[in-house]
Amino acid sequence: MDGVICHTNPYHSQAFREFFSKRNLSPTDEDFAQHMFGKSNSYILSHFLERVIEGKELLKLEDEKESLFRQLYEPHVDPVAGFVRFIEDLHTHDVQLGVATSAPRANLDLILSRVPVRSYLGSILASENVKKHKPDPEVYLTSARNLGVSQDRCVVFEDSFSGVTAGLNAGMHVVGVLTSHSRDELPPCHLYIEDYTQLDYQAIAALL
Repeated sequence: MDGVICHTNPYHSQAFREFFSKRNLSPTDEDFAQHMFGKSNSYILSHFLERVIEGKELLKLEDEKESLFRQLYEPHVDPVAGFVRFIEDLHTHDVQLGVATSAPRANLDLILSRVPVRSYLGSILASENVKKHKPDPEVYLTSARNLGVSQDRCVVFEDSFSGVTAGLNAGMHVVGVLTSHSRDELPPCHLYIEDYTQLDYQAIAALL
């Protein structure tokens, strides 16, 4: 979802900056690129706070940061160029569609309340629905089962190193969405796109 449906990472960065500034921490842009994009909040918080964050403390800190993100991002929800048209094109060709995100369900609900694609999605998974986060392939393998599609017939859209790795680990084709990283910063993908304006069903079918 993040960086694939909507270009949310600048707002996540802003929310984390405010969150960490309250704790006298000042991560750099490079820190965020390496240790935030595509990572779970458990990893991010544990890395930057330099101790294991889990259990009730994780839930409390995650809620603080994600509530701040939603407050910052709500006035600016906007899909990546061409996304809705592309999803509609896939839907008319009977493609099974799902979203699989490391973000909390509340963030997912915010975006799906503004980007009109929920009715097309046969599987919706957020961080609460998995035990292992990307780069583990659990969220993609679960999505494939939910959709009734074999993993070798799946195409994953990802913008982060850990997300692309998760898709590849699942044995799926991966499209790298270059909203957050350059192609050189991602593992090798089957296709790379800047946005969805030049993409259609035929281009995706060709990958399979």
